Amino acid sequence: MKPLAKPFIKWAGGKSQILSEIRKNYPEGFGKDITKYAEPFVGGGAVLFDILCNYSMEAVYISDINNSLIDTYLTIRDDLHNLIDLLTELQFKYYQADTEGKKAFYYNIRNQYNELQINRSEKLRIAAFFIFLNHTCFNGLYRVNSKGEFNVPMGQYKKPVICDIENLQAVSSCLQGVQIICGDYHLSNSFIDNKTFVYFDPPYRPLSQTSSFTAYSQNGFGDKEQAELAKFINDMTRKGAYIVASNSDPKNTNVNDDFFDVLYSKHKIFRINANRMINSSADGRGKITELLIVNK
Repeated sequence: MKPLAKPFIKWAGGKSQILSEIRKNYPEGFGKDITKYAEPFVGGGAVLFDILCNYSMEAVYISDINNSLIDTYLTIRDDLHNLIDLLTELQFKYYQADTEGKKAFYYNIRNQYNELQINRSEKLRIAAFFIFLNHTCFNGLYRVNSKGEFNVPMGQYKKPVICDIENLQAVSSCLQGVQIICGDYHLSNSFIDNKTFVYFDPPYRPLSQTSSFTAYSQNGFGDKEQAELAKFINDMTRKGAYIVASNSDPKNTNVNDDFFDVLYSKHKIFRINANRMINSSADGRGKITELLIVNK
């Protein structure tokens, strides 16, 4: 039995809350007739780890345009021992510091992390700092400014788990043999065929101005990009792939907004409940619906 791995980072739009709904749309014959899995916007990987822990796949492909995220996946897979050593050291120093010391330590690591982005040669430190910042920053956000610098302030966690050794070991075990690529979703074209289940979880179309924080990469993802992705999904459908895609439901804020209903008119569209906030104001709280788009 494979070890039970779970996402090792918090991630905006993470799918742990709605995983049970996504599972209902896994293809019949998954692991038998459908022997490959691709996730071109891997993010935190909730769906990925559910599949790796519960199904036997002949080939698995994941990608993302976030360099540091992919460096971290690769480091967990290929250099786990050294990563755990470095994370353990960071956790010890953070725990030992008082409130002001923690603050100084956080911003020092954030500055070092941003400096490492310039030449990207020290992937081990990038991965360790990426995980440290994710578990100690405000709400686990990953946000960069126009210069590509990570700029999320420190969170208020007293003793966050920075180095979860047991889970990191499980994740590393599950990732062995997985093809891990830094790049956009188009690169998955050569991997996808009629034996492939593909899950697309792109940046969501904002429901309001306040619900969209600065992109997790410097590349925006607007309506034009959403339409280009829909075309790609149609192309992969013609190749015979089984596809599920997630996105926001515009009808939460505008019942007349048919953007995705028109864009994916050839596919099944399910509206599922999700515990997310439309925005930070009181009237934006509560349950909303999200879309699951299924091509078969």
